[in-house]
Amino acid sequence: MLPFSIDIRPGLPIAEQVLFAVKKAVVTGQMRPGDKFPSVRVLSQELRINPNTAHKVVAQLVDEGVLVTTPAVGSVVAERALGDRRARAELLGPELERAIVEAKKLGLTAEDVQAAVAAHWRKLSDHSKP
Repeated sequence: MLPFSIDIRPGLPIAEQVLFAVKKAVVTGQMRPGDKFPSVRVLSQELRINPNTAHKVVAQLVDEGVLVTTPAVGSVVAERALGDRRARAELLGPELERAIVEAKKLGLTAEDVQAAVAAHWRKLSDHSKP
């Protein structure tokens, strides 16, 4: 059983969907620092994805600092890198730009987007409460 939930949807790259699901699980507290992460083999078998895709996902999570890999232990959820608030906010740049482009294509205003962000923020905050 995987320590995160995912519903793979056709039309979106599988690796991106898995990356998002893992990051969401970490942010909401479903996965905590020090929690063991499945091996590439387990990940590929459980999700029924190509082992190369599973390896790509784990490698990217390690590169982004979400996971730490140690010999004889495997991959575990990393302690959060603190950094300053502005530096952490800048990490959202590409995702925010995509969301804003989509919102503009849909004819939404900045206020509409802010309300949607606030609603999603509350939803995720509610999920992370023990």
